[in-house]
Amino acid sequence: MILQPILELTILFPAAFFCFLATVEHLKVKPRVLALIAVPILTAVCVLGGALCWRLEWPTNYLMLPILLPAGAAFCGLVALPVWKSASIFLGVCGAMSSVGGLPIIADALLFPAPTSLWLSPLGSLLDCAMGWVLVALCWYPTTHAARWLLKTEPAARTWYVSWILPVVFVLVNLVVETQLDALLHSGQLLAMYALLTLVMLGLLLLFYLLFYLVARELVSNAELQRENQFLQMQTAQYAALRESIADTQRARHDMRHHFSALSALAERQAWAELRGYLADVSASIPADGLPLCENQAVDGVAGRYASLSRQSGVAFSCELDLPAELPVREMDVCVVLQNLLENALEAGRQVENGGYVRLKGSVHQGRLVLLTVENSYNGELVERNGALQSTKRAGQGIGLESVSHIAEKNGGYCRFSYGEGIFVANVMLRA
Repeated sequence: MILQPILELTILFPAAFFCFLATVEHLKVKPRVLALIAVPILTAVCVLGGALCWRLEWPTNYLMLPILLPAGAAFCGLVALPVWKSASIFLGVCGAMSSVGGLPIIADALLFPAPTSLWLSPLGSLLDCAMGWVLVALCWYPTTHAARWLLKTEPAARTWYVSWILPVVFVLVNLVVETQLDALLHSGQLLAMYALLTLVMLGLLLLFYLLFYLVARELVSNAELQRENQFLQMQTAQYAALRESIADTQRARHDMRHHFSALSALAERQAWAELRGYLADVSASIPADGLPLCENQAVDGVAGRYASLSRQSGVAFSCELDLPAELPVREMDVCVVLQNLLENALEAGRQVENGGYVRLKGSVHQGRLVLLTVENSYNGELVERNGALQSTKRAGQGIGLESVSHIAEKNGGYCRFSYGEGIFVANVMLRA
């Protein structure tokens, strides 16, 4: 008898494996170390939890919520992901496993029409665990491809919060149904209806996650198109600025002969005060440098756009970009990193009373690494919480820096932010 609740709780093993299958690339510990820790803990939970249920004559469903809450917290702590992503994976696995759990109950009711205990028979428990592993096998490909792709996409908390609702509802419904209708199922009443309900719920859950994946793909595609359009607008603005700069240079060169004639006349008359004033006027009329900042057109468009905005805002801007036309990493990633860093730097520079500055450096190292550095002045205090800088515009972590960290991690690189004494420095490395 005591083996029945213990065996019934072994469904935790395929459920735990299912959770970590999707998040293996984001684990904070090595998979081997995690297995050495998780297997003994799950074994102890099954044995102690089953013994407790047997002693108190409880259905194992009474222990599910007390087990799932700390298990979910532990899972979120073991993966380096935002809470809304890790919680969505955990709840999705719980919903799928609870829906599959109805099939062994139906099989057990058919094999043993008269209920003999509060728990599944040993055969039913083994079938329950086997169904869990079958579900893992069936979902292996979408988990290792679609789910892992979703975890690597840009953070979108509102999209992920939607995926919490259906799994939570399914888990609660299955817990209530399995507990309250056990006697009716074994007596043959509602058995066909419950079988149909179980299959429908499982199908709806899988369909929901398919639609969620398709919607996420569409949202990411739209976001990529918006970024590309934004970069194209920046390149168009930079091209217009270059054309205007070239026209100003041509006009200045055309007028240079007249300026030399006027300067010669003032020098012959020894009108030194007028000569100095004329030289100051001529120097002020020389157009600012608007030449390309680097050979890569996409990066040049981003850097040129923020260089123009900095001049308009009275923020000193200097740039040393040695980036070739063909970058070793994804061009879009470099542009997104620069856009986020330069936008934050320009916003901080505008708040400096005596005029701030922004310095940009970029180069390619050994043909495989893109190194970017953005230094800027800032006025005020920066708030850091749990190792993450908080936004000065809203409550919570800064989205721009979080996006930079995500892209650096995705490219196998790193990012480091240092600040103090009114100077903020962001160093980013992107690896091919």
